[in-house]
Amino acid sequence: MKLIRKVFLISMLLIPILVISCRKPTAPIHESPYILWERTNGKELDDEACSVQETSDRGYIIAGYTTLGYRNADVYLIKVSKYGQLLWEKTYGGMSDDKGISVYETSDSGFIVTGYTASFGPGSYNVYLIKTDKNGDTLWTKAFGAVGYDEGKSVLQTIDGGYIIAGFTEFFGSGNSDIYLIKTDEDGNLLWEKTYGGSNRDKGMSIQQTLDGGYIIAGITDSFPAFNTDICLIKTDENGDILWERIYGREYFDWCHTVQLTSDGGYIISGLTCLDSSDIGDVWLLKTDKNGDTLWTKTYGGLDKEDGYSVQQTFDGGFLIGGYTSYYCYLIKTDQLGDTLWTEILKPGMIKSIQKTSDYAYIAVGWTSGKNKDVYIVKIR
Repeated sequence: MKLIRKVFLISMLLIPILVISCRKPTAPIHESPYILWERTNGKELDDEACSVQETSDRGYIIAGYTTLGYRNADVYLIKVSKYGQLLWEKTYGGMSDDKGISVYETSDSGFIVTGYTASFGPGSYNVYLIKTDKNGDTLWTKAFGAVGYDEGKSVLQTIDGGYIIAGFTEFFGSGNSDIYLIKTDEDGNLLWEKTYGGSNRDKGMSIQQTLDGGYIIAGITDSFPAFNTDICLIKTDENGDILWERIYGREYFDWCHTVQLTSDGGYIISGLTCLDSSDIGDVWLLKTDKNGDTLWTKTYGGLDKEDGYSVQQTFDGGFLIGGYTSYYCYLIKTDQLGDTLWTEILKPGMIKSIQKTSDYAYIAVGWTSGKNKDVYIVKIR
């Protein structure tokens, strides 16, 4: 059984790269995206989607949070069909603030969710890990951290069947906050934990497992800046020991949200950059080789504030960025060198996560604003 699980997880790791390198898109090329469908979902107050993944049944799992009138936020898990029909929705948490930030389908067709909890654990906020079955029913929950503030930003199942979580901690480590890496077994039991950073603020924002069994972590640092806040990229082995690390910065302020593996063995990072104190921010896309050395960077935006929350390599080898411009949902399609092919502004709100789908399209989630925030789900081609 463990051998079958390993084969499944290795294949899931390889599929995105094989799809990019071996298949050609069958859909026609558009100058702008075609919306296949879109929907909103919400309860009493503010609701937000932070993460999406296509599931093995060709539907989509979405994680975020919902705010109910009688208490603080709860983790919010939503399952929709490939056509956007709501199949089920679940909430998780206690009487305090609990939010889901990242979701991943597991080899048993269930789900693993990370974020933070103020309801459980020893600290004011702790890393929250929730394992569910395929229907969203809870199998177990864990809280990691100590006194202070700890948060999980990104989770995935590893090739050994366990889980890896990247985030940050204000208790462990040596600084104001440090990048926090947690490795568990398949039942959520802690195997090891590592921190990375210096004497100031460092945060882990996104993690992927690499083909050698190690990890690539993208985050931000105030401890080792080229200028002010900078982006950092850390490559580790399977035990979390650092193999190399890189710092990327421009003149004033830089922030990253996600890192993805690319078909050439390198990495793509999306986020925000500001050139000076008067610059409110542009989308920043950073492409590196397999050693983290910069191949190119690009900025996108105008006079309004823009930020790139999520990026995916597209079927033609380019990139699709999801984020916001002046608090409207914002999509940017580029070629393989980062040059803009088209941009699209959607509803008021923000795109927080975007993923490729098996039918040569893209699924994006975030929030849209009306009287309150609602979960926004849109599928485009």
